[in-house]
Order: sequence, then structure tokens, then C-alpha cells
Amino acid sequence: MGKCRFCDAPLSETFVDLGMMPLSNSFVPPERCLAPDMTLPLHALVCEACWLVQIPEFESPENIFSDYLYFSSYSDLWLKHSAAYCQQMIERFGIGQASMVVEIASNDGYLLKNFVHRGIPALGIEPAANVAEVARSQGVPTEILFFGVDTARSLSANGISADLMTANNVLAHVPDINDFVAGFRILLKPEGVATFEFPSLERLISERQFDTIYHEHFSYLSLLVVSRIFQAHGLRVFDIESLPTHGGSLRVYVCRNEARHAPTARVDQQFRTELDAGLERIGTYRAFARSVVEAKIDLLSFFVNAHRAGKRVVGYGAPAKANTLLNFCGIGPELLEFTVDRSPHKQGRLMPGSRIPIRAPDKIFEVRPDYVLILPWNLQSEIVQSLAGIREWGGRFVVPIPSARILP
Repeated sequence: MGKCRFCDAPLSETFVDLGMMPLSNSFVPPERCLAPDMTLPLHALVCEACWLVQIPEFESPENIFSDYLYFSSYSDLWLKHSAAYCQQMIERFGIGQASMVVEIASNDGYLLKNFVHRGIPALGIEPAANVAEVARSQGVPTEILFFGVDTARSLSANGISADLMTANNVLAHVPDINDFVAGFRILLKPEGVATFEFPSLERLISERQFDTIYHEHFSYLSLLVVSRIFQAHGLRVFDIESLPTHGGSLRVYVCRNEARHAPTARVDQQFRTELDAGLERIGTYRAFARSVVEAKIDLLSFFVNAHRAGKRVVGYGAPAKANTLLNFCGIGPELLEFTVDRSPHKQGRLMPGSRIPIRAPDKIFEVRPDYVLILPWNLQSEIVQSLAGIREWGGRFVVPIPSARILP
């Protein structure tokens, strides 16, 4: 089944096989509603040598991210999270107007604008041209590039060196993880700091978050694994935080091996947590696929019961994870009438595979459904608060992960 993208060991052990799937961000314009989707295997494997969970590179990043429909600025919670991060970095590491901040996969400038507005030099690296143009229009300097050794060397040759590099939810998106990580050592100043945020593999397994597996995510990460990857490229983890974002994420703080940043006790604590969770035991991974089938049955049972009772169900959100969930479970518009999304870039389109229509949020209050399925379940509190008015007609919220349940 190929070789590990980090350590090159042979891959043979399945983590979970979700079947043939369209690309999760390939939202369908209405004029193409009858055209077939391109589907690819969504089969995650685990390397028994280094324990990296991964899917093969069936589609290139250039095709996935050339015209991207994910814009970070449409989540209020994520904007608050990013603003708090910037303040924390300024206070902890003395980032100021004499510093340089570089963000990899900077999207629409949602994070860097917090530095730019303070007069702190910043540069975004973003491969999706349509998204990068939005950042530029907001005054965030942005280069349209994929990041790796060659990009880092080119930037360094042009006088760019970073006091702070940030890479949120991008480490999982790169097929050549060695080239990507190696670029950080090149661009960091001797005492510079890089932070990486990524969904926690330990939480993915324990909470059956199988919908976070899709083609845009090439790797699924733990501290045990990423620390080995950083070490292989002259970098080390000196601190870590557990975050509530994306269903449970890790933020790791990384520096050059020779830098003076002292390691914290939280690093060893996270290592112990992951070892206790069985992340270096093959049985843990084999059990996951069985738990995914149970989650599918639970969600289908909810829809069958709602349909037979004559209840109307609509969705909230059109995140990438929803397409894995809906297509794996075989749910189409016959069960989920439509979903809504705040992003105007998705409204009017159809979910790939399932062909569920995407509408503006006010459509929910027009049809007054019995149930609203929260597809970006990691934003549950934000969505429940913003749609509290559905309770006026007896509407209820449903979350699909780790198992389908109706919220009180």
C-alpha cells in the first residue's frame, strides 16, 4: 500500500477505510448538479514504525488548494481564538515592531491582521490565489506560494527571517511533510519560535471524529509523531497547549535544537497521555474502524426515526468534515433537506457527492424545521447560541459526533 511519508517504512495496516469519496471542498455549482463527481479512495493507514496515520496522495495539493472555498473569517470563535493567540505571542515572546511574523497557510489574513494593525511586520504564505487576494485587500502582505525548503531559501535570500512563525491547521495538509518542516529551520531566526496547531489524533480516536478524515488532510498527528518529525529536521518541541478548537487540538511550540527555550513539564505530560491512550499499540488503531461503524449506525437510526415520524431535518454548516460524514453514511437531500452556511462562497452550491443544497442561514427560520443537524460540531456552542430562536417553534439541535444525539 505504499510507504510512510515520514520514515519511508512500508504501509500495510488500515486505520479506517471510508470508501470512495469526492474532494471535501469541491462544492458543486448548480449548473453541474447532474455531472458526476470525481471520487478517490479515502483509506487511512497507520505506520507501525513511527505511528504516523496518513492517507496516500491521490490528488495533488495544487489541484486541491488552487481555488479554495474555505475562508477562516466566517467563524467568530475562530477569529477570537486567533486574536487571543496574537496577544499571547506578543506578551510571551516580546513580538513587536522590530519583529517579523510569518504565517504559513495564512488564508484570508484572519490572523495576521492582528499583527498588522499593531504595526508589526508580517508576511502570509498562502497557495490558494483566490483566498490570498482577500488577505491582500485587507492590507496583509501575502505571497501566493506553497511552503517548503525552496520557498524558505528564496525568502531567506530576500532578507526574510522570522521571530515567529505560525502554522495553524496546515501540517496535516502537506504530503511532503519532511520538506515542509525542513523549511522552518531555514526561515527561523536562531532564537525564533514556530507554533503549530493541529487536531489531536488522541481525541480523534477517543471521540470517533472520523469525519475529520478527508483528502485535504494527508496526515493525522500526535505529539509523539510530530516530535520525531521535528527532531529529524533539527527542531525540538519545548512547550505544548491543549486547545478546544476543531474538537480538540494541540498547539506545539518549536525552536531550533540549539535555541535557549527551556522545555516545560507539559511536553512530558502529553507524551504520557498519548502513551496511556495506546497510540503506540496497534490494537488501538484496529478498534477505531469498528467504532466508526457504530457512529454511522447511530446517525442513520436518528434519520430513519425522524423520517418515519414526519419530522423535517436541515443542517447547519457546510464544512469539509460534513462531506465525509454525509457520504460515508449515505445521507442525501431525501433525509437532510438542505444545509446553510454563512459563507457566500458556498451558498447556492451543492454538497459534493450527496448533492444537498447549501442555503443562507435565514432559510432555517423560513422553513422552521423540527431538527437542525450541527455539521461543524466543533462550533456547537457558537451555533446553538446564534440559532437559539429555533426553540420558539420547538426546534431541536442534533450533533452527529461521537454519536448522534439530540441536545436538551
